[in-house]
Amino acid sequence: MTDVTEREDLQQEDGQESQKTSRKKFILIGAIGVALLAVAGGGTFFLTQSMGGGRAAHLAEVHDPVFYDLPEITVNLSGDGTDIAFLKLLISLELRDQSMVSMVEPRMPRVLDAFQVYLRELRRQDLDGSAGIYRLKEELQRRVNLAVYPATVDNILFKEVLIQ
Repeated sequence: MTDVTEREDLQQEDGQESQKTSRKKFILIGAIGVALLAVAGGGTFFLTQSMGGGRAAHLAEVHDPVFYDLPEITVNLSGDGTDIAFLKLLISLELRDQSMVSMVEPRMPRVLDAFQVYLRELRRQDLDGSAGIYRLKEELQRRVNLAVYPATVDNILFKEVLIQ
């Protein structure tokens, strides 16, 4: 009988020790979690504070953009020959300031050539939906920036897009 009671006593002691151990683990994991949250919060605070001052300084340097209108561009789109489609574009280039205009104007024949070559290879399906127009805008901006380098064009603005 004493063997049985001794075993029961040992099992109770083991159970109590395992409860104490699991409680300690739980407290330790909770403390680590709280410490990680505190570090992440502090890091976020310091990062946003350091960026905030830079943003204000950057906003003070912003100039009104200058818009440079390109002549109307009309091209026939590539196709299988049975369905003839035309694309008419009126585009404005958004430039950082007036000094960029003097850099862009002499390079305008290169810009128009780059646009014509690219646009003639497009198919009507390439311009379907807003995604097609967005891709067109991005590609034209890339090509204009290559043509006017070292000047840069900040944005391409469509005044009119007509596919007929």
